[in-house]
Amino acid sequence: MERSGRSMETLSKKFPKLALWERGEVSPTLKQLEDFARATHTPFGFFFLPQPPVEQIPIPDFRTAGNVRVERPSPDMLDTIYLCQQRQEWYRDFARSIGEAPCRFVGAANLNSDIGATAEEMSKALKFKLNERRLLPTWTDALRRFIEQADELGVLVMVSGVVGNNNRRKLDPQEFRGFALADNLAPLVFINGADTKAAQMFTLAHELAHIWLGESALSDVEPMSAPSQRVEEWCNAVAAELLVPLAEIRNEYQSNEVLGKEINRLARYFKVSTLVIIRRIYDIGGLTEVQLRQAYDEELQRLRAIPKSKGGDFYLTQAMRMGKRFVRALIISTLEGQSSFSEAFRLLGVKKMATFNDLGNSLGVII
Repeated sequence: MERSGRSMETLSKKFPKLALWERGEVSPTLKQLEDFARATHTPFGFFFLPQPPVEQIPIPDFRTAGNVRVERPSPDMLDTIYLCQQRQEWYRDFARSIGEAPCRFVGAANLNSDIGATAEEMSKALKFKLNERRLLPTWTDALRRFIEQADELGVLVMVSGVVGNNNRRKLDPQEFRGFALADNLAPLVFINGADTKAAQMFTLAHELAHIWLGESALSDVEPMSAPSQRVEEWCNAVAAELLVPLAEIRNEYQSNEVLGKEINRLARYFKVSTLVIIRRIYDIGGLTEVQLRQAYDEELQRLRAIPKSKGGDFYLTQAMRMGKRFVRALIISTLEGQSSFSEAFRLLGVKKMATFNDLGNSLGVII
């Protein structure tokens, strides 16, 4: 119960004898135990161990020490990492089988690399240029394009707010905002889609910086954060410079304007979120620490109050959750007989052939 974050009161509705099980007065049947394992997202074998296992996060954890969940990762976060590792492993084998060249940008930088030079190299590789961004209607369009550019470069970008395709298992952005799985054939970035759109752009830039370092990482950073670890500090600096170059905002910032209007104007100009702009105004000395905190908190509250859009195209959502590059490759490999349909269905989280076919058609794979 503690591991899954579910209370006795909630679970007792489905398992009336739960309190008796806990006290050892009554034992569950095998069927009841299987149901309880599913309800708490617990591997069934755990119940037969002499002691509860200490689960380790399988990648370096750079979340802040103040995060109360650092010591006990949720099953939702662990299952998401495991699923992404499985998808990465599949794509690595696929890339090797078709003779894809290693991605030279993976591990191209180190912690002694110049922040500005690294950001410029990333911008060129991603074709993430300010002049092109400014032609897009909104910064949310720029975020969508940013994801596409990373995908086209060779990064598996997955954006989801749930575990797999289970809409009842929502991810908590307070536990983690994203992670990077470095690999020179299958670099992967996962973004917690339950987070605000504004935060997702910075998360993507930050995790791409980890890919450039060639290091896997689990992160909970945001534009406002001041991480104590050197690697997170470096990645934050590179992400900020990639999104809003310091020299550019120094030229554009108008200190005599009303702050709120200036934040919105600069967000439209750079096609980034207002949260990033607030941080960069502080970086050039336009705000004190107190003003930074106040402006950031107010803007964050405003963004969180905006209702999230519901519905949308199912297949576009699926492609976003698993990454177009990964989904397209898996469908093609399956149709060519290189991968089994059972494996494809498992990795895609689909159960019907019609869904598989429609997903392929939506991505331009003729079936």
